[in-house]
Order: sequence, then structure tokens, then C-alpha cells
Amino acid sequence: MTGILENIRVLDFGRYIAGPFCGALLGDLGADVIRMEKVDGSEDRFTTPVNAEGIGAGFLQLNRNKRGMTLNPRKPQGSEVLARLVATADVVLANLPPDTLASMGLDYLSLTAIKPDIILTTSTAFGSKGPYGNRVGFDGVAQAMSGNMHLTGEADAPSKNYYPYVDYCTGALNTVGTLAAIIHRMNTGEGQHVEGALLASAITIAGGSLIEQALTGINRTATGNRGQTSGPSDAFPTQDGWLLVQVVGNPLFERWANLMGDDHWLTDERFASDEARGIHGALISERMKAWTSERTTAEAVAELEEARIPCGEILTPAEAIENEQVVAMGFFEQGTYPDVQGNYPLTRLPLDMSKTPGTVRLRPPTLGEHTHAILTDLGYNTEEIDELKRARVV
Repeated sequence: MTGILENIRVLDFGRYIAGPFCGALLGDLGADVIRMEKVDGSEDRFTTPVNAEGIGAGFLQLNRNKRGMTLNPRKPQGSEVLARLVATADVVLANLPPDTLASMGLDYLSLTAIKPDIILTTSTAFGSKGPYGNRVGFDGVAQAMSGNMHLTGEADAPSKNYYPYVDYCTGALNTVGTLAAIIHRMNTGEGQHVEGALLASAITIAGGSLIEQALTGINRTATGNRGQTSGPSDAFPTQDGWLLVQVVGNPLFERWANLMGDDHWLTDERFASDEARGIHGALISERMKAWTSERTTAEAVAELEEARIPCGEILTPAEAIENEQVVAMGFFEQGTYPDVQGNYPLTRLPLDMSKTPGTVRLRPPTLGEHTHAILTDLGYNTEEIDELKRARVV
């Protein structure tokens, strides 16, 4: 089955997560995505290694459905190769500071000089303007500067989320912007520059809390796993594990109170609204902890599900891979890669589409795996390609 983007070519100069995730999603939808790397391999190829050769776990996830090519665009011969590539492309992806983009010939002005209707999608840490326009940063920096770390963990110990949610959010938002730009070009013939930023994504996710702060001056501090705007909303120990329960709104709270068998929860003014329950959440959590501590995780989940109260087991990564719902929904494909022993759980497009489903067609490329074939398509002969290799242009 061909994908909805089968006639779209993407040059993916992305690194680490935000750029490559956008490229992976476009590839899932059928685009011809070419991952562009340094001649010796880019840094993110080797982050969190999983085999003797040092191939990284994130690389295996984020570079499905891509062909691989190496290129040094800063060399004169490399800039010529880049120009030929750009002339065949629809989209260029890069998550690099503006000055670095310009030095590589990947800024919007340079690209449109080659192909006027090109779409350039970039990600920066803080945005391309302002006093931080050329500063570099990672997911954790955006978490810190958005207020997330201040509100995560304990009041005297700010904590970063382990999973890099800001990076993935930025990659997903960039995909939305890129698809919108493709539609705009279909309608008008015009390309454009799509810009995402880690700090913008983090601020967007924090938006409701920031509005609350601006309008009320509440100055919240962290309370561990316990929520501050409803209750019970916390992590609770069971006889054999842990459970997260989240109750929001009066109907759910009534169900919870009925499950506990305590009438006073519904008559005490301290628990009359989500706001009040957030303020007095420690009392509610204490009651819920007593309830879960008398049950196994499975028993607690069964009773909470019967009462239609949102809950979930706190799983280890190993347990998450094998969770029955994850397996039933087919959230993983079986990934393979040369010199990686056995299959690995490869996340697919996290959407189910009835007419144009995403597919995993290609495993991640080895370093420069498709360089020769791509250069041949661009008109280079074997002798010219060999010379480019000797000069370490590719």
C-alpha cells in the first residue's frame, strides 16, 4: 500500500529527536525521507547504544522509513551535491541554530535560491529571534524554563521528566506545520519556512498552569505525584505494586466516595469541588492509600474499573512492552537492524487511519547505506562518486 505522501521527498538533516521524529512521521505517511548524516555518522546515531557497534536506541526508533546518505555540505563539492539534492526535494528538515543553518547552506534564503517552492521545517531550542536565538539547548532545558521542573518532584527538589516529552511534542507539531505547508503549496505553488521551538512547545503544554499563575498569582510548588487541582489524583501502593488514580469532576468523585463507602466525602465542604479537593488532596490520598494497601494491583484495578474510575498500573519499561493492551492494539512493530541481536519493539505511527494508514516499510539505514544509489539518481557516475568518497564529501 502506498502512502498519502508517496510523491513527497524530504531531506532530513535533523538530529536527536525533534527533527528526526518529524521525518519519521512523514516517512510513516509514505514520504521518501533521506536521512542526511556526517561522513563518520552523526551524534544521535550512537546515543544510548544497544549493540557492540554503538548503535543507539533512539536512532533505531526515529529513523524508520528513511534512506541513509552521508554528506559534508560545507565542502565545495558538497555544496554542489546539496544543490542537486535540494532541486529534487519538497521538504528540508533541520533542528539547528540559525547561524549553523546558514553556514551549511540550509537557511531558507539559500534553499529558495535553488528551489523557490521548497518547504524548510526547522527546530531550535528557544526560537530563531530574541536574545536566545542562537543558543543551543535540549528537551530538559525547555522543561526547566517552562516551569515544569519547578512543579514536578518535591518542593525542595525540582525534577525533570525522564521521557523527553518536549522533543516529541515539537516533532509532532512540526509535522502538523509541514503538512499544512504542503497543502498550502498544493493550493498556491508557494513554499514557506515552518519554525518550531522546544521552548514554544514546553510553554504550550504548560499553558493552563501559566494562565492560572498570571490571573491568580497562586505560586504553586511541587507536591510529588499528588495533583493539586482535583483528588484523589496520586500514586498509591498496593500489596504487590503501585497504581495511579485520577479523579476529576464531581460525578467521578461521587463514584469514588461511593466506592470508599464513606458518606462524609460528599457533605464536607472541604471536598465540595475540584479546587477544594486539590487543596485538601493529602486527606483524600491518605484514604485512598489505605484502600489500595489492602488489595493487590489487579484487585484494585478491577474494582476501580467496575466503578468507572480512571486508573492505571505503574509499569516498568519491561512491563509496558508486554502490556496486554499495548499488544492488542499493535502499538509496536517488530524492528530489525544489522548486527542488532533479535527483534526490538519499534513504535509505529501512533494513529489509526481507516483510509491512509501509516506503515513501516524500511528499517533504519546503516551509515551511508543509500549514498551511492541517491548520487546515481542525481546524475553522478561511479568515478565521480568514488572521488567524492576519497575527498570525504560523502
